[in-house]
Amino acid sequence: MQALDAIRVLDFTQMMLGPFATQVLADFGADVIKVERPAGEWERDLAMMGGYVDGESAAFLAMNRNKRSVALDLKDPRARDALLKLGATCDVVVENFRPGVMDRLGLGYEDFKAVRDDIVYCSGSGWGQDTVFARAGRPGQDLLIQSMSGLAASTGRDTDPPTPAGTAVVDHATALTLANGIMAALLARATHGVGQRVEVDLYSTAIAMQCQEISAFVNQGTDYERSASGIGQAWLSAPFGVYEAEDGWLAVAMAPLETVAEAVGAPHLARFDAWAERDEAKMALEAVTRTRTVRHWLDALLPRGVWAARVRTTREAVDELREEGSDLLVTVEGPAGTPVELVGSPVSLSATPWRQRLAPPRTGEHTAEVLGEVLDAESLAGLVGEAR
Repeated sequence: MQALDAIRVLDFTQMMLGPFATQVLADFGADVIKVERPAGEWERDLAMMGGYVDGESAAFLAMNRNKRSVALDLKDPRARDALLKLGATCDVVVENFRPGVMDRLGLGYEDFKAVRDDIVYCSGSGWGQDTVFARAGRPGQDLLIQSMSGLAASTGRDTDPPTPAGTAVVDHATALTLANGIMAALLARATHGVGQRVEVDLYSTAIAMQCQEISAFVNQGTDYERSASGIGQAWLSAPFGVYEAEDGWLAVAMAPLETVAEAVGAPHLARFDAWAERDEAKMALEAVTRTRTVRHWLDALLPRGVWAARVRTTREAVDELREEGSDLLVTVEGPAGTPVELVGSPVSLSATPWRQRLAPPRTGEHTAEVLGEVLDAESLAGLVGEAR
């Protein structure tokens, strides 16, 4: 038994925003049918760190487990008819094409609503369905959204160039928002008997991710500017930030400056104003932290209730997960039959846990299997034969 094993999803998405969201649903039991072009989703060919895993993109493998793949030419009227028949058996349709594309293909909300009036139809986009940027045909991509929303310009020191995050944080956050919206709509259908359209976009999510900062500066009139010393979040007071130590880097979160000063044996730090002199305080503290190891400072800070941690690489974090046997790492059969490690679900449900059921599919691997549920043998043979 799984939480969503009665739910069926028709998934037209690609890249990260859509596929990561639908993988969340698939991990909890939903039957997710991934619709791809005959040549395969674009991200299958995206090199990660200059390479591939058994000829497949690591990015694609990371976001497409527990799904079945159907490969069709969406411009073929027979494919459209087959997908609408399939849609009548589905609870959810998800797409993240540019606004208007699905309507032009005859696969928009109204088209699926005509075959199932309580359908949950979810659209994800870069800028929303009807905004200035969307109408201008602007491409919606994580780096561009980080840049336009203010996220990149708020990261790093004030002398650094705008600095985007080290991973696609907006894509990831929007994917989770998308999954959350779908589940809210499914609950509304179960409770109130209504289907509906769900919309999310990268730009709105990027703005929402800054809700604390925006709330402060629009209401308090305080400019939101990066600090000279590199305090990680410009709205926080010293000692918040990352500090160089003798053998690495130390992160210190929210803590009274007086407590930190006592812990590190530097009483002069307590004389700084934690907000007005945050840059001066941070640089003075860093002059101290450089003299001893990270372990030394953790032993001094943690017993006093100061929130602190070693700054590690992603590889160090993954190595620890392997050593612990964590289920955050799962091994599946890759496209060439060799084992592939993937990141599992971060959500734990005691009664209906997530499960690894299907490896990331090959392009069109399940076309005949899935369409055979809604097409007769003659129609299936013609459509599947041409798709190949």
